Amino acid sequence: MALPPLPSLPLSLPAAALALAALAAFLLVLICVIAHVTAKTMPHEDAECRKGSAPILHDPATRELSVVVPSYNEENRLPLMMDEALDYLEKRQKQDPSFTYEVIVVNDGSKDQTAKVAKEYCKKYGSDKVRVISLEKNRGKGGAVRTGVFSSRGKTILMADADGATKFADIEKVEEGLKNLQPWPEGMAISCGSRAHLEKDSIAKRSYFRTLLMYGFHFLVWFLCVKEIRDTQCGFKLLTRQAALQTFSNLHIERWAFDVELLYIAQRLKIPIAEVAVNWTEIEGSKLVPFWSWLQMGRDLLFIRLRYMTGAWKLEAKKCN
Repeated sequence: MALPPLPSLPLSLPAAALALAALAAFLLVLICVIAHVTAKTMPHEDAECRKGSAPILHDPATRELSVVVPSYNEENRLPLMMDEALDYLEKRQKQDPSFTYEVIVVNDGSKDQTAKVAKEYCKKYGSDKVRVISLEKNRGKGGAVRTGVFSSRGKTILMADADGATKFADIEKVEEGLKNLQPWPEGMAISCGSRAHLEKDSIAKRSYFRTLLMYGFHFLVWFLCVKEIRDTQCGFKLLTRQAALQTFSNLHIERWAFDVELLYIAQRLKIPIAEVAVNWTEIEGSKLVPFWSWLQMGRDLLFIRLRYMTGAWKLEAKKCN
């Protein structure tokens, strides 16, 4: 008895592969179009920025150092960081009277008493040394840092997290990293604090899921944007004034992935970057929601690459006055 013939496949393997490739190409083009169409420019001199102090990054520096502290609902963690930072800065100024500084706390639409806590330091140290800029709405860490940077008066500008996870005295390490990059092309250089040397210890304390997310994020950063820096997310970065002007003037991302775009811009502009190991301790109260924040950052990384690749975002050179 003859067996019935096998049903023929609707597509041969080469044809199926071709169809999948065409589908993948279509999806890539669609994502590129979405990335391009939804791209938004970041306001350079918005009303919220002018409320605290007019953006003056374009003007010549009048301080040696500006410290920008983005703060969102940080009434509990901010005092420890401010006490440590100001104690260090005051001692340094006594040892070297020519050293001048300012600390700019950017209250990023907090719902607690962050602004009130920060203003107590204005009263104690004077508004020339401690300033508070309050944003009406929460813009995200990148938006808050950018606001503070544009209002900075320092020759160098330090980004420092409100939780005080990095020992403030380690500013000397990132300053040394900056010096080692000299001569700075057109006065531009960036020194990044890094926790990469602590990676093995952190893996031992994390769940497998969080470790997987971390490695996935690091791969995307390396594959799409920044290849030379192992830790892009440490919130302890020191920039020369000219480097801050060129990078933050071109910055678009306002939330967690802004560090990656900042360093991507720096690499595109051929700004030298140092990565320096710093002391870091995890502080309770992080605003980062493990899964959703990583998902948002992954999306932002893809869009950073696509928007610059498609010309939706373009780099523009800025000049100081």
